[in-house]
Amino acid sequence: MDPRIREHASLLVHEALELEEGDDVIVRVPDVAEDLLVAIYEALGDVGANPVSVSGSARAHRAYMRSHDGEFELPDHEMALVEAADAHIHVRADENVTETSDVAPERNAAYQQARRPILDERLTDNWTLTQYPAPANAQLAEMSTEGYENFVWDAVNKDWDAQEEFQAQMVEILDGAEEVRIVSGDTTDVRMRVADNPTINDTCKHNVPGGEVFTAPQPDSVEGEVLFDKPVYQQGREVLDAHLHFENGEVVEHSASKNEDVLTEILDTDDGARRLGELGIGMNRDIDQFTYNMLFDEKMGDTVHMAVGRAYEDTVGEGNEQNESAVHVDMIVDMSEDSRIEVDGEVVQRNGTFRFEDGFEE
Repeated sequence: MDPRIREHASLLVHEALELEEGDDVIVRVPDVAEDLLVAIYEALGDVGANPVSVSGSARAHRAYMRSHDGEFELPDHEMALVEAADAHIHVRADENVTETSDVAPERNAAYQQARRPILDERLTDNWTLTQYPAPANAQLAEMSTEGYENFVWDAVNKDWDAQEEFQAQMVEILDGAEEVRIVSGDTTDVRMRVADNPTINDTCKHNVPGGEVFTAPQPDSVEGEVLFDKPVYQQGREVLDAHLHFENGEVVEHSASKNEDVLTEILDTDDGARRLGELGIGMNRDIDQFTYNMLFDEKMGDTVHMAVGRAYEDTVGEGNEQNESAVHVDMIVDMSEDSRIEVDGEVVQRNGTFRFEDGFEE
């Protein structure tokens, strides 16, 4: 076994989740990532935790979704399992990244809505999400298998203390801020209030790899338009040039040059899906190319991402409204050229370079 797999597993168990003896852990790992499952079980055995493995077969999920009548109910037995767990490890890895591309978008939306209480429950526990470098994901990233393995583990197995210190400079800027404005070319100009909402320094806990700072906009405050010029990969489909127009916090117009129906179904999932639940700023300089994997792409150091749907509870200040939804879908704006981030009227990033980095231009 590649020693980097065991390093990855140790990071999940000991640092991201800080698991202890007696913890009950649900581990969701696709078959193609069996080596990482083995390494995770070794690490869980070291601490005396109690794992149960749940397979993530995309083929089985596709078969179920296509044969179902579309009237989904909450699976009580799975809810009971999640309620009984102390922690969750979710690994992404694909044998075929387009396996579910022939499942109707409205059926996916109905499925997610029915299972929303499971998501709500899981997010109240100790959880982490990561990626195993499977060949299909390498192919989607247009990389060799070995090249993608190096890319993933360079981004995952790194000095997270140094990364946290670097990102803390942006957290300091956003803490106490009233308003953030994102401008990119003549296609994106959007404002949102973030007053009294905490800013999270994400290094290596819920997302592995980390490499962003993020907060939640006040749901009714978002005004303007955004062109997400990086592709969004959802439900086995590529959505290109997703464009959202916000008024009083709500998406009132939207379009896409490819698979607009997927974008429409996401926004129609529920009322909260038409509002922003997250504003994130990528800061992981080891992630330097787009790979069609949001877990990595949203951390790129010259990008901003916004998520329609659910706001994470720890990004919402006391007394502020938390946006609720069954979905949380991130979309990326390239900030490398003709772009800026303003915080309370002051430019804090220009053309992908932060105010506290060499080369920043006033």
